[in-house]
Amino acid sequence: MNNNKKTLFDKVWDAHVVETIPDGPQIIYIDKHLIHEVTSPQAFAELESRNLELFRPEQIVATADHNVPTLDQDQPIKDDLSRNQVEQLTENCKKNNIELFGLGHQYQGIVHIIAPELGITQPGMSIVCGDSHTSTHGAFGSIAFGIGTSQVAQVFASQCLLLNKPKSMRITVNGKLNENVQPKDVILYIISKIGTDGGTGYFCEYAGNVFEEMSMEGRMTVCNMSIEMGARGGMIAPDETTLEYVKGRKFAPEGEDWNEKAAYWRTLKTDEGAVFDQELSFDASDIYPMITYGTNPGMGISIREVIPAPQNESEEKALKYMGLEAGQTVNSIKVNYVFIGSCTNARIEDFRSAAQYIKGKSKSDAVKALIVPGSQQVVKQIYEEGLDKIFSDAGFQIRQPGCSACLAMNDDKIPEGEYCVSTSNRNFEGRQGQGSRTILASPLTAAKAAIEGKISAFESLN
Repeated sequence: MNNNKKTLFDKVWDAHVVETIPDGPQIIYIDKHLIHEVTSPQAFAELESRNLELFRPEQIVATADHNVPTLDQDQPIKDDLSRNQVEQLTENCKKNNIELFGLGHQYQGIVHIIAPELGITQPGMSIVCGDSHTSTHGAFGSIAFGIGTSQVAQVFASQCLLLNKPKSMRITVNGKLNENVQPKDVILYIISKIGTDGGTGYFCEYAGNVFEEMSMEGRMTVCNMSIEMGARGGMIAPDETTLEYVKGRKFAPEGEDWNEKAAYWRTLKTDEGAVFDQELSFDASDIYPMITYGTNPGMGISIREVIPAPQNESEEKALKYMGLEAGQTVNSIKVNYVFIGSCTNARIEDFRSAAQYIKGKSKSDAVKALIVPGSQQVVKQIYEEGLDKIFSDAGFQIRQPGCSACLAMNDDKIPEGEYCVSTSNRNFEGRQGQGSRTILASPLTAAKAAIEGKISAFESLN
């Protein structure tokens, strides 16, 4: 490899290397550490048991999101485990002087939604969180990835991590997308082609005009699901769209500091002639609105296709769990639940696209439809823009911010045997409740399913 030609990943990674151990891993400096109530208590306890102090509290941002109820957030949390974890986070943050956007705070929300919208996430950073979907922040040209509880403690104590450098992969999508195709469809299509382990061992850069033309919210959706193809993370080179998004946000740089940082951020792109360990490319015109039909995000098809025949025993088992048969048409699946939310698709743009389709229509009587905004800021925008009236008039229920039915916390569970069209990121067995059947889709496809009570192709695509 020509050493003076670097990929975007190389540039950001190399800028954070504190030390390289000969023939071994590297010590990487972490710019931002995001924490929530589920994976941090054990790490705080480990620090205390070893009598260690938290090294740089000002580089940590905390919020309550996984365990929080999405109704009556002003009331004490009924569930004991959830209440204890949220209280523990509050106590730990207070004790260690960490900024906490807890319940009732104007900035509370899902950790991977609040950091970008507040300008905490910035290009060229290294960002970690005890949560696999930390890859979301790579949309800004940062190295962002999930870590385990013992690594959370490591960052608390040293602001560094000991890591082996992943390999690099570039996925290029060029061309013109078909009508009604959203960023979620693009990433579901890629995962359906390369599988849930196609990215294992790699950090992936998304390139090509399709990603360049996406909004920041769309790019976050794509990077969010990099983990679902096994990648350590995903990233997109920062450009004017990125800078425009970050500028003026609550914690974004200002004045001369902004000018300096923006100049640096513009250099963060892969050099011409840089070599990747693996290159893949896809044609945008092959992508149509997608759904999943099995029990992993790689089992995906376009809504114009029929359920494919299983190729192995695990696919057979998945179809049995989902109550589906090979050759079955997608529109024969009767939907009872629709969930528009999660760190994948609970940004204002997602709700705008859903509301635009829903406007003037009513949901099917057979469907319970949940709208779960990703943050208090998004809630504010929903009401300011009048989207709440569109959702309410159509029979959708608007909840308060949290991870909600993405991972079946509190009361936001899907009953056994019921189908839920969900804008979240995982469709594993029992992910949304014991025996529940999850069909992943874009906000637009989910909105359509709520209105019709089934999944169906868009008229212009028939």
